[in-house]
Amino acid sequence: MESKYSTWYHPYKTAKEYDKRVAYFSMEFGIHQALKIYSGGLGFLAGSHMRSGFELKQNMIGIGMLWKYGYYDQARNEDQTLRTDFVEKTYNFLEDTGIEVEVKLHDNPHVKVRAYVLKPEIFGSVPLYLLSTDVEGNDFLSRTITNHLYDANEMTRVSQSIVLGIGGAKVVEALGGADTYHLNEGHGLPAFYHLRDQGVKKNQMVFTTHTPEKAGNEERDARHLNRCGFFGRTLSEGELQKEMVNGGMINYTVSALRMAKKANAVSKLHAKVAKDMWKDYDRTCKIIPITNAQNQSFWQDVTLEKAYKKNNIKAYLKRKAELKSELFEEVLNQTNKCFDPNVLTFVWARRFAGYKRADLLLHDLERFNKLISNEKYPVQIIWAGKPYPMDYSAIDIFNHLVHHSKAAPNLAVLIGYEMDLSRKLKNGSDVWLNTPRITREASGTSGMTAAMNGSVNVSINDGWIPEFQKNGKNAFVLPEVDHQLPVWDQDKIDADNLYDILENEVIPTYYDNPEKWQKIVFNGIDDVIPAFSSHRMADQYYKKMF
Repeated sequence: MESKYSTWYHPYKTAKEYDKRVAYFSMEFGIHQALKIYSGGLGFLAGSHMRSGFELKQNMIGIGMLWKYGYYDQARNEDQTLRTDFVEKTYNFLEDTGIEVEVKLHDNPHVKVRAYVLKPEIFGSVPLYLLSTDVEGNDFLSRTITNHLYDANEMTRVSQSIVLGIGGAKVVEALGGADTYHLNEGHGLPAFYHLRDQGVKKNQMVFTTHTPEKAGNEERDARHLNRCGFFGRTLSEGELQKEMVNGGMINYTVSALRMAKKANAVSKLHAKVAKDMWKDYDRTCKIIPITNAQNQSFWQDVTLEKAYKKNNIKAYLKRKAELKSELFEEVLNQTNKCFDPNVLTFVWARRFAGYKRADLLLHDLERFNKLISNEKYPVQIIWAGKPYPMDYSAIDIFNHLVHHSKAAPNLAVLIGYEMDLSRKLKNGSDVWLNTPRITREASGTSGMTAAMNGSVNVSINDGWIPEFQKNGKNAFVLPEVDHQLPVWDQDKIDADNLYDILENEVIPTYYDNPEKWQKIVFNGIDDVIPAFSSHRMADQYYKKMF
């Protein structure tokens, strides 16, 4: 079928320094609250990149997936614990491009993949082509592949990678091809195999690795993947042997590092960690750092920004109080608790994962209870975040916090941690808590957008933080622990240091020295922009990678 989108489409003349045609593949994109095809940080990051690509007039398109049920809708059971709901989404602002390609999956050589486009004028991003297998003519099983982001079923998960990678590459070919193919994380790896077979050169393929977490670097049985159609064709035993690592496995990250011209890690510290992680594998490409960033025009509150630029503290405080009140309306609505805009408010909000330690503050209950019941220095604490729907230990932490905070008037656990709530939390918090086990957070970006809105980072010195922090001047940073120590010991030391910093530095500064606090707030905004704004990042990708 002839498509009206059969050529590369932008509503603007591309800027000269960004005229290379780049196709950016990602499993998730956080472009807008209403387009629920993201789960967390990776999606927020990709969304900011697509927005900056549009604002800088880059010749780039995004290739993603149209998830029928999104990630999941966060709800509550009768006792307020976490419930995961899967509700069908329909988006009438997306247009059917008419582009339909086929991929081979398992024993089915003709699975149809259809591309829908999010046009730039809808949400202010570069064009985003979203793939669906929920297409007439596909059998029932094939139609379910694009149901759930990060499906827990392994076979479905492999199929999703093939649809994104090979289906996505074929859609790009239908649009006239690209100069550079960029994989954001290893999920779309089959694209590289397909493109290599099509004669696309190594110097046209680049790769971003995002996680030092073992589970985040997928590894699966090579022969199984070969049967699934992962490589775009059936590889011979000899060809397969060349791709294998670790006793017959395909490691998505290693394969991508071998096929790409160049790769990047997402912070300077992560580049060191990543180089060390993959140093024992031969034929891998160079890994350079390009630190993650977030889109300022989307995330920063305009009124706060104006007050900050004029150094008008009175106007800033007035707006901050309004934003706190807006957040506390949400707290009241969800938890029936009245929070006070004059009280120092901590927020811990990001994806719930064990290593991020949402419950670190509860490590020593005696000290925690002292902290939250101090009448001279009152505090309020909000937690929010979405665990993977099958990550039962993370769900358990979430539920533990729910039970623990139920009776306390100044503790709240919120559901629905998506882009809108994320914005409210960043705008309305005074302190942004970041407590991962050190070396485990590749970058972390929530603290960037929090800092843009005057929320002070209190953080472990991991991810992007070492590049930003001036301890006591623009943030508060915990002393580094030895990451070789047993996890239990690390948690004890970090928790003790966290209580110390909050009790002796953060809380007294806020209440007893408001001028100093305001200086820290403004220093944070100074130092986060433009160094951690995604215009810098989008520019660096073109100059250093593409």
